[in-house]
Amino acid sequence: MPLAAHHEWIRLYNTRRGPVLDCGGRWIAAAESFDALVSRGGGLLAHVRELAQTAPDEEPPDTAELLPPIGSQEVWGAGVTYFRSRTARMAESGSSGARDLYDRIYHAERPELFLKATPHRVVGHGQAMRLRRDSTWIVPEPELTLLIGPDRRILGYTIGNDLSCRDIEGENPLYLPQAKTYDRCAAIGPGVLISESAPGGDTAIALEIIRGSAVVFRGSTTVGEIKRPLADLVAYLFREAAFPAGCLLMTGTGVVPPDDFSLQRGDEARITIEPIGTLSNSME
Repeated sequence: MPLAAHHEWIRLYNTRRGPVLDCGGRWIAAAESFDALVSRGGGLLAHVRELAQTAPDEEPPDTAELLPPIGSQEVWGAGVTYFRSRTARMAESGSSGARDLYDRIYHAERPELFLKATPHRVVGHGQAMRLRRDSTWIVPEPELTLLIGPDRRILGYTIGNDLSCRDIEGENPLYLPQAKTYDRCAAIGPGVLISESAPGGDTAIALEIIRGSAVVFRGSTTVGEIKRPLADLVAYLFREAAFPAGCLLMTGTGVVPPDDFSLQRGDEARITIEPIGTLSNSME
């Protein structure tokens, strides 16, 4: 099924035939690799606007053609940026004696930042994520995700699903890399909203989990609930690290299913952030 066009925004999609752009309802080929586009940094928006005026029309991609909007970029995550995440982390870590760590990081000046995934561990819209076999308490984490150029400029906004093994992290916070990073642990997509301004604070981040034909969890938050300015997260990420290819940054979750809930194989997680779209992934 072809993707629907959006008439007020410019969106970048990575596909099997290369990057394509939805420019106000016109679909055009970007004629460059995803990495080449990101390397333009703060000049990307002007470049795609020029393409919208000069490039010939392209057929819209089918969902089956979509790839995750990533080239050689790393995916990083920011933790405990919403109050709901703070309370969930404190609850799961009670037996480890680490409850106060999450309260302290929520209020600290320096944010929690961690490497979530390298490109080969990332899937896109319509592709299957993987549930870690040695975990029994896994949840999706719906997150506004930033595409950042090598010049530290935020180039656009997409949707991320940061699968998290709550039992592993709850046993010991030092197990965070194992709770967060494994094959197909991250989903990003469906595309990137190329914009100079972030989604407004009232923008909803909504999660639905479907099991069979039933919705077994539904929750939402807003971008305005994030505690830290997005620019501050980017500044800390780049403080002592260069990203020659740019990077993606998941900005944290404010939607956490109840403590008695865990994903099962066959579940589908749907995350919607308008005007970006909906990211949908099944679980294996």
